[in-house]
Amino acid sequence: MLVFPNAKINIGLNIVEKRPDGFHNIESCFYPVGWSDALEITLAETFSFHADGIAIPGNAEDNLCTKAYQMLRRDFQLTPVKIHLLKTVPIGAGLGGGSADAAFTIRALNQLFELNISIAEQEHYARQIGSDCAFFIRNKPVYCFEKGDQFDNIDVNIAGKWIVLVNPGIHISTVDAYSGVVAKRSTENLRTILREPIIEWRGRVRNDFEATLFKKYPLLEEVKEKLYSLGAEYAAMSGSGSTLFGIFGGEQNLKQHFPDFRLWQGFLK
Repeated sequence: MLVFPNAKINIGLNIVEKRPDGFHNIESCFYPVGWSDALEITLAETFSFHADGIAIPGNAEDNLCTKAYQMLRRDFQLTPVKIHLLKTVPIGAGLGGGSADAAFTIRALNQLFELNISIAEQEHYARQIGSDCAFFIRNKPVYCFEKGDQFDNIDVNIAGKWIVLVNPGIHISTVDAYSGVVAKRSTENLRTILREPIIEWRGRVRNDFEATLFKKYPLLEEVKEKLYSLGAEYAAMSGSGSTLFGIFGGEQNLKQHFPDFRLWQGFLK
């Protein structure tokens, strides 16, 4: 079975408060984009995981795809499988690539072994792997809150817009991103703003990580401002990682403007 775990962007990210368990409550809009890995799962005599493409830190036992398989195997009679991942979505980039791989592993195993696990149950399993992992089970635009693992419908109309994702190759860990961040509630309602035309978002739909990470990595702010100078209707950093995105009214080809960075561009659905 071959599936293509896609990335997501955060449209707005407010860090609301620090939780007693050490995590943070946030609010954001998760939106799927087409930048994807390739994940193949086949039946085998013994379990194995192998990855090509972008190097993934750690060993096979610690990979989120392996963790997803072992988690389901504890509750279901799964026979061994071979998992082969072609990694193309950058790591530590705020795109949820590892979470997507794990979620798509759950979805694929559910289909391959005809487990009949409901959507809600798949989300329950995914939440045990990572905060944003459950998003990729339904894989549609949502308003997310609490740890980023609770979802509600959101009215945001950007389907058909052209998006450009620029990753300058800076790996930002979650710990690095949260260091120095001061949690506070936003004075504006994110869900209300996102119902307005995209041209109204600039300066109002904010990613709270930008304030500290732009100081530490000035290149990130330079990329954001360049996207605006090239005509983006809205530009921001995604999640806690280093990827910047610009949303445009029509199709663009910006590869020549960012020759040294990883770049993906395409239409939003």
